[in-house]
Amino acid sequence: MTQTLAIIIPCHNEEENIAVFYHAVQKALAPLPAYQPLFWYINDGSTDHTLMAIQQLQQADKDVHYIDFSRGFGKEAGMYAGLQNAKADLYVIMDADLQDPPEMLPEMLAGIADGYEMVGAARVDRTGEPILRSFFSNLFYKLMKRISQADIVPGARDFRVMTPRYVDAVLSLSEHNRFSKGIFGWIGFKSKYLPYKNVERQYGQTSWSFTNLFKYSLDGIIDFSDAPLTFVSWVGLFSFVTAGLALLFIVIRALIYGDPTPGWPSLVSIFLMFGGLQLFALGILGRYIGKIYIEVKNRPIYIAKEIK
Repeated sequence: MTQTLAIIIPCHNEEENIAVFYHAVQKALAPLPAYQPLFWYINDGSTDHTLMAIQQLQQADKDVHYIDFSRGFGKEAGMYAGLQNAKADLYVIMDADLQDPPEMLPEMLAGIADGYEMVGAARVDRTGEPILRSFFSNLFYKLMKRISQADIVPGARDFRVMTPRYVDAVLSLSEHNRFSKGIFGWIGFKSKYLPYKNVERQYGQTSWSFTNLFKYSLDGIIDFSDAPLTFVSWVGLFSFVTAGLALLFIVIRALIYGDPTPGWPSLVSIFLMFGGLQLFALGILGRYIGKIYIEVKNRPIYIAKEIK
């Protein structure tokens, strides 16, 4: 019995990779005639000829579909849109740049056949990436492992095969501020990850700069942990105790040695310490409040110009 396999591919300026990716997946699935791939390309505000390349591919294969966003909404919105619109027996999320090896699909599908609800891929190294970027990526995963309620596997990619039940659980979390790695780890179900070595992009340049990745990491921490708020509370307590000891020291010193400018050192110490602490705490609270503000607006996660 043939099973349909919806392959969700978020794309931003990937015109050179569209056809290459399509043929690579077809080749990887050729030994598995029991699976019929349905390609769902998500054009996330591309400024090159990505949409044209998808449309040309669609003319040759009726199993190629696409969603064209009205503007760029980000990869998270692209994954959500693909999962929401595609209908199939199994679902796959992959990047168009072939950093997610299609050769892993047979083993991942075998895992689903063995009873897993989700089989994903996790990089065991970061060969080819800048050292600083790799360091902070590893640090982020270790931090999330400690403070988050979600089971986030180090090196985990968005590349994964999922059952409809798993996908329904993902879609039930319809929050606007999406951090899918956290969502995948939070919903549970019987899952496993297959290790693989890093693969560099086929063509083009990544749109994920260090700044974008840093912001994405902050979103992940805020979306799945209240640890920053707890941290601020402890910093507040520490600052209060430290300021009290400093004030006591200043008073004792003034009584013993005198003070040519009475009150000035103690006031400056207190103002600087508590002023900086308040700004720091307000910054963290502002991030959480900003997330709440976006959520209560209840805006759509994406707007599609065309679904075909």
